Amino acid sequence: MNSVDRQQVIKDLVVKTDSKIVLLVMDGLGDLPKDGKTPLQAAYKPHMDALAKESDLGQSVPVLQGVTPGSGPGHLSLFGYDSLKYDIGRGILEALGLGIKVDKKDVVARGNFATIKDGIIVDRRAGRPSSEESKKIVEILSENIKKIDDVDITFYPGKEHRLVVKFTGEGLFDEVTDADPQREGLPMEWAKATNPDSEKMANIVNKLIKEIGEVLKDQPKMNFALLRGFSKHPLLPSFEENYKLKAAAIATYPMYKGLAKLVGMEVLEAGQTTEDEVETLKKVWNDYDFFYFHVKKTDSYGEDGNFEEKVKVIENTDKAVKEILNLKPDVLIITGDHSTPALLKAHSWHPVPVLLYSKYVRKGLSVSFDEYECAKGTLGTISALDIMPLALANALKLEKYGA
Repeated sequence: MNSVDRQQVIKDLVVKTDSKIVLLVMDGLGDLPKDGKTPLQAAYKPHMDALAKESDLGQSVPVLQGVTPGSGPGHLSLFGYDSLKYDIGRGILEALGLGIKVDKKDVVARGNFATIKDGIIVDRRAGRPSSEESKKIVEILSENIKKIDDVDITFYPGKEHRLVVKFTGEGLFDEVTDADPQREGLPMEWAKATNPDSEKMANIVNKLIKEIGEVLKDQPKMNFALLRGFSKHPLLPSFEENYKLKAAAIATYPMYKGLAKLVGMEVLEAGQTTEDEVETLKKVWNDYDFFYFHVKKTDSYGEDGNFEEKVKVIENTDKAVKEILNLKPDVLIITGDHSTPALLKAHSWHPVPVLLYSKYVRKGLSVSFDEYECAKGTLGTISALDIMPLALANALKLEKYGA
């Protein structure tokens, strides 16, 4: 069944009910063993492990087998949108998450402050500065760079090392490759147009990056910027239209707020910590019937190669799971948008652990929540696109198909 038919079939079967669904996304959750254990196996997580005994476990493929997904495609698949059909740039996600208005003449890009030395990228995240530190650098850029040729340039601070750049002008298109080598120890990879219409955009991007390097050349760490995810504002069918769900997004990072906003979820002010997010969930529990709850740091520490800190984030999230269960959701799903093994210090193609809890699961096979228990679980290996239909079915929100 193709993606258009699939989405339409689910849409036609959905019914409105009072049942509540929580989708807990631990970003970059999947991993590989170190000394015989993955972070999920090494973590002390009594509530997740107890829940595994009462749940269906499996593993999901975010895009296609062997394909390493970005966070955008990974999340869109979790939300039931085929990421091969809806190719969304990271720039628009970050921009929307920061509340930036994006009009028809605009192209936006997500940026990283980086450290460059002798033409080589030595740190793609400039030592992970605080949001306050990077905001000061954004102010410097805003004072010194306002226009490239006939295109207006606007800088916006993001979280930690991230920023957003908005390009405003005539004849701008987003078919441009990332201006980012994606790995440290490599020379700069400059933007290239992927069709003739985007030659102007690629040229503007490369001029801008060179000018940023000139303005920041005396900064000790944040002396350069990498730009990627060039995008205009796309149109997607809304989450509520597809699923008849009043959905709330509880996330602390702009990009994930942007993803939720893009599909029409209501993005709530959720503080800065997982504990803050739990308190937000409690306050609004009676106001929504679907909750997207995002935990970022599992991914961050995976990218840093910090196995031990990733373990601690999982353990901290386990405490949140206890609080979520006290609210008695009808369906709770715990998963990730992709795997980020600490061994690789990057996203990977490995399947992502999935736990699905409801009254209607085939429980009893699994004894804990980790990659290996999930690999032999009752759900099997599924597409991430299957997760929303399974959530709806277990919440008794899907009618029978056919006579």
